[in-house]
Amino acid sequence: MTRRSRRWVSPTHHTNVAYCGRLRTFTSIGRSIGMAEELLPLRLHMSSSRSLVVVVVACLAIACAGSSSAPMGPSSLSGGLALTGDQLAGTWNLLSIRRAGQADQATPAGARYTLIFADGRLSTRVDCNVCSGEFALSGQTLTAGPALACTRAACPTMAFDNAYTELLGGDNAVTLSDDTLVLSSVRGVLRFRRPEP
Repeated sequence: MTRRSRRWVSPTHHTNVAYCGRLRTFTSIGRSIGMAEELLPLRLHMSSSRSLVVVVVACLAIACAGSSSAPMGPSSLSGGLALTGDQLAGTWNLLSIRRAGQADQATPAGARYTLIFADGRLSTRVDCNVCSGEFALSGQTLTAGPALACTRAACPTMAFDNAYTELLGGDNAVTLSDDTLVLSSVRGVLRFRRPEP
């Protein structure tokens, strides 16, 4: 730390003043004013150093505040902006479901599960049944329903079918990456893929 000392000087006395490791002798008040002028650049330098630190800290705080605290999944085609119906439009094949707290379940062998988005509506084949209803997009959230109308044939995959339709209905966060669609909520996760051309 730099040690500075200053004493009042009468016009007829000599005084030694140490600052910044240098010793200066001043013999009058007029010379003391000269010392103050020499110290001015030092004070300005220290003041601008403090200002620079304040500006850097403020910039870091603004940058941190602007970053999202929500974890982001794979990069979506929308780049974090609102999804559109055109991005979802078409047919998706169900790959697997995962209820909250449970392991992934692949679609049962020989059964068909597809999800189709078109003209503000969705329809889904649930093995030997079909469900349909409206859907809405808000940002990265898909809302299926409020209720989906489904046929009620007794399929051999009934337990899987019920789990699938429960996960599909309601609000789901959408992650869209290449040819993969993931719908996730507190209820669980659905994974879809575009069919091969």
